[in-house]
Amino acid sequence: MKKIYPDARAALDGLTFDGMTVMSGGFGLCGIPENLIAALRDSGVKDITVISNNAGVDDFGLGLLLQTRQIKKMISSYVGENKEFERQYLSGELELEFNPQGTLAERCRAGGAGIPGFYTKTGVGTLIAEGKEHKEFDGETYIMETGLVADLSIVKAWKADEQGNLVFRKTARNFNPMMATAGKFTVAEVEEIVPLGSLDPDCIHTPGVYVQRLIKGDHEKRVEQRTVRQRETA
Repeated sequence: MKKIYPDARAALDGLTFDGMTVMSGGFGLCGIPENLIAALRDSGVKDITVISNNAGVDDFGLGLLLQTRQIKKMISSYVGENKEFERQYLSGELELEFNPQGTLAERCRAGGAGIPGFYTKTGVGTLIAEGKEHKEFDGETYIMETGLVADLSIVKAWKADEQGNLVFRKTARNFNPMMATAGKFTVAEVEEIVPLGSLDPDCIHTPGVYVQRLIKGDHEKRVEQRTVRQRETA
């Protein structure tokens, strides 16, 4: 099965449709599938539900899809870096389902593992718990959260071999590995594609069985909030 595609546009061909659900990996702007996000924008697909820890920034990452009003709903944890997100949400143009960060990660992992629901103490007694099933275990109250799956998962890895086995680097391992397993169809963009057999099997984070398509991309690797320390004067 041929998995390597020439570019992001080709890799998404035939996979997008209006009203679809997309999982997008990464943490902040680290490890985001920026080429695939741009290709989604260019595809013109609309009314998307996006599952992602962050919503990018105003002119980069998922912020590009917010600018073009292609996102109908976000299932997220932290969205504080995006003014357009804030504006759309407060004006009622964008639906939002907030999740505690660990809960969001576990919902994605559960979806990929075929687990429809699980119980957690996180959020008990808060707005997060409203309308959710409560259950006691050993005298402690838990709420039930559901697993998440997507029509399409787009992820970004450091290296891949020709069969789509993926290695993530450092912070890019946040959300990418579990989202790769929770998509009905998964497309990965990577910095380097190596020959089959080049990767140490013990270092593979996502087996290629979860990845249907693969591209090598150029990555800008922006920093959300660049801060520097003032030089000390002599």
